[in-house]
Amino acid sequence: MLSAAHDILKNQRAPENNSHAVLLADILPTFIIKMLAPFGLHLLPYSPRIILCGACTASSFLLVAFSQEVMTSLSGVVLTSISCGLGEITFLALTAFYPSEVVSWWSSGTGGAGVLGALSYLGLTLVGLSPENTLISMLGIPVLLLATYFLLLKSPDSSACQRDGALGTSAQRPLTAGESSKGLLKYIVPLTLVYFAEYFINQGLFELLFFRNTSLNHAQQYRWYQMLYQVGVFVSRSSLRCCHFRFIWLLAVLQFLNLGFLMAEVWFSFLPSIYLVFLIILYEGCLGGAAYVNTFHRVAVETQDEHREFAMATACIADTLGISLSGALALPLHDFLCQSH
Repeated sequence: MLSAAHDILKNQRAPENNSHAVLLADILPTFIIKMLAPFGLHLLPYSPRIILCGACTASSFLLVAFSQEVMTSLSGVVLTSISCGLGEITFLALTAFYPSEVVSWWSSGTGGAGVLGALSYLGLTLVGLSPENTLISMLGIPVLLLATYFLLLKSPDSSACQRDGALGTSAQRPLTAGESSKGLLKYIVPLTLVYFAEYFINQGLFELLFFRNTSLNHAQQYRWYQMLYQVGVFVSRSSLRCCHFRFIWLLAVLQFLNLGFLMAEVWFSFLPSIYLVFLIILYEGCLGGAAYVNTFHRVAVETQDEHREFAMATACIADTLGISLSGALALPLHDFLCQSH
């Protein structure tokens, strides 16, 4: 969806800073939804939320595919952001009613979505479909989402969930401000830092990591960076069944070391081969994915039963907060580095 929006905006002769506008339209709605969700979203049943997610996704595809104006395309990006933000909160909260193992499967799905989304758009455009027709061909995705939820997903087994403490009115009781700050910040802060460093690299440095001694042009190098990053995220988000990692702070430190190293490469260009950058970006994705899946696994396992649903929904503000903060700093840095070189 976002790749198509970038391509369509280029065809609409959007201003040169259209990437900034797309990024803003993609981040802000999700950020607002996640900030406001703890104050009342739990009062809205799950089924209407899923229907709204599907409707926003379908509408976003249609708006961008048939848009003739820049603002219409950006409105489609906003609807995508609403669907993603609301969907992530909803499904993470829903995991409280199932065994804790579902967090691993959810994380694998989110990692796979990045790879499959990029591959499907790349593949369909390579065989000759325009960005507009590619989006229209994806209208089956929101239908599949609704069918999966209403037809495939089984209702939680009452006895099992009661053993886990997931069902009942107590599971939906929000934490007080004191409980929230004490109980959730230890999960939110390190994950926010990981995502800050991660998306600072993605938004501010990817386009500047250009190697001339390779057969890949600039656009192809950028696509490879994105693809390898998504592969790293997918692999690590699927790793929970193999290993658990409690020290999320260490992952944040390692991700900031990645940021410092790649920023030095942009400035000094000391690496002899693009393949070294490929490895670093794959590693970057692995760190981010590992931080995500292990954070939510810890929330699911360590949070008190009566707070689990609320905690899972609230903790997901961490990734969007990190992305938002990184965008605010990475884009000006990107422009500065472009002017300096």
